[in-house]
Amino acid sequence: MSDSDDYEVEEPVLADDDPMRAFLPASFGKKSKESNIATQIEQSRRQAPLKPVAAPKPSSNRDSDSDDSDDSDDSEEGEKYPVSHELVLKTHERTITSVSLDPSGSRLLTGSLDCTVRLHDFAAMTPTTLRAFRTVDPWETKKSAASSDSHPIHHAEFSRVSGSVFLCIGAHPQAKIISRDGDVLTTFVKGDMYLRDMNNTKGHVGEIATGTWHPSDQNLCVTAGSDSTLRIWDINNKRSQKEVIAFKSKAAGSAGRTRMTAVAWGASAQGSTPVLVAAALDGSLVMYGGNGPFTRPAAEIREAHKADTWTGGIDISSDGRMVVTRGGDNLIKLWDTRKFNKPLITTEHPSTSDRYPMTNIKYAPNSTSIITGSSSGHLHILNPGNLRPELVTPITPGVPLIVVDWHAKLNQVITGSANAEVHVLYNPEMSNRGAVDVMSRAPKKRHIDDDPSLTTDQTLGLSADSIITPGSSILGKRNGGANKAKDIKRPQIQQITPFMRSQPDEKHVSENIPLSQMLHEDPREALLKYADIAKKDPRFTGAWKDTQPVTQYADLSDEEDAADGGDKKRVKR
Repeated sequence: MSDSDDYEVEEPVLADDDPMRAFLPASFGKKSKESNIATQIEQSRRQAPLKPVAAPKPSSNRDSDSDDSDDSDDSEEGEKYPVSHELVLKTHERTITSVSLDPSGSRLLTGSLDCTVRLHDFAAMTPTTLRAFRTVDPWETKKSAASSDSHPIHHAEFSRVSGSVFLCIGAHPQAKIISRDGDVLTTFVKGDMYLRDMNNTKGHVGEIATGTWHPSDQNLCVTAGSDSTLRIWDINNKRSQKEVIAFKSKAAGSAGRTRMTAVAWGASAQGSTPVLVAAALDGSLVMYGGNGPFTRPAAEIREAHKADTWTGGIDISSDGRMVVTRGGDNLIKLWDTRKFNKPLITTEHPSTSDRYPMTNIKYAPNSTSIITGSSSGHLHILNPGNLRPELVTPITPGVPLIVVDWHAKLNQVITGSANAEVHVLYNPEMSNRGAVDVMSRAPKKRHIDDDPSLTTDQTLGLSADSIITPGSSILGKRNGGANKAKDIKRPQIQQITPFMRSQPDEKHVSENIPLSQMLHEDPREALLKYADIAKKDPRFTGAWKDTQPVTQYADLSDEEDAADGGDKKRVKR
């Protein structure tokens, strides 16, 4: 065969459905960024089916027409809401109790039963770096303090106007104002628990359940506590609240007190003054004028929900006309603030407030929908007119969905579940920024330096990739001096640990502490070794040795000794 003959090389042929095709490049050369972004966003598409729930329709003979239009109706219902894609954040260790976005939508905070608040910045996250940039324990004390305690987070919410601060409420009588960077700015004062009249106390005397911000004033917030009061605070004055609203329960055996479980502060129906609505543990629902006076409620409904059940969800529509509540009696009720005496609509919905009191319910932007979670882990989007479910979609199946929020500017839904997951639901075509920007960025290239535990020598505080010349100033300081560092063959000095510092050296003790050797000596031998010296040179008894009387003993016979011994025995008896 000559060199000019052509050779045919057989190439392996893979079937179209062969799994090996996933490991082979589809093309050569640099791929375009647009195609990668589209792939990333497509990978974030939710696999859970959307289940629109339609209202019952009257019976009709045209069954075929209705069957043909089912698929189109389902797709139209699913596209109405930004729930087609999701971004999952797993930064907490326990149940999520609060989620909130600042007004601009650039920063997300989450609170949890693990006693921490975590801050997430959408501008700094990428698809491979979904983590919080700051973890805050509001009740963390200095490390030098003798005792430190932490409290579960009940509620955390950004200011509705500025977004520069957020209100943090835990299982504690004192609420805190924290900056958007995680620094504690204000800690409100605690009231005197020995005062009976709550109007004379300067702060809460019991655990705070929840709170919220004024709809238009960035300096005012309200908290609801277990001491049967609502307290309005000025964040610039931490020494005393601005107003005290003492709610007097009319339930039998309550002694006029109950626990306030939920509060909402929204615009009024007329648009002039806001309205303040709160729920109590005795089942009452009370409404006040948002700007006062607060001496008497504008309206009060007894037995709005079943007594001794926790009404954790309450929200006011954007126009201030409607109030929606979710109680622990497995009911969702719709109220009209202009006729605040009985519910307009009541519907059944399983409650989770018996295990998670911070379960909430929220109006969508412009009050076009109502959203809430469920014990089965589904997100329910309800019609604000009749409270019928328009869309039910699983978020964390089998795990209760606790808190929800719908941001107006981003048009994205944020949910928090009992399995410590935060889901940001969005639609690339309907939503703006937020999770869309995160999934539109190129993944950050991972490097070994991203994990400092693998590359940092904790004893030296230097990276393992650093090149240090022997005898340099840095290494000399670490090893106790430049002269020691010059000898590169010198063995490594044993590290002094805190335990070793607490154990003094035996040689140091024997040389510097007087009489330390007596700890290891027999006390009888230590005294007897001075017996001969004391007898020869009686230093202390020498003054009266010449005048000391001589002891004389009487001579007794054996009979007398026996008689004396018998008497002693009788005495002993």
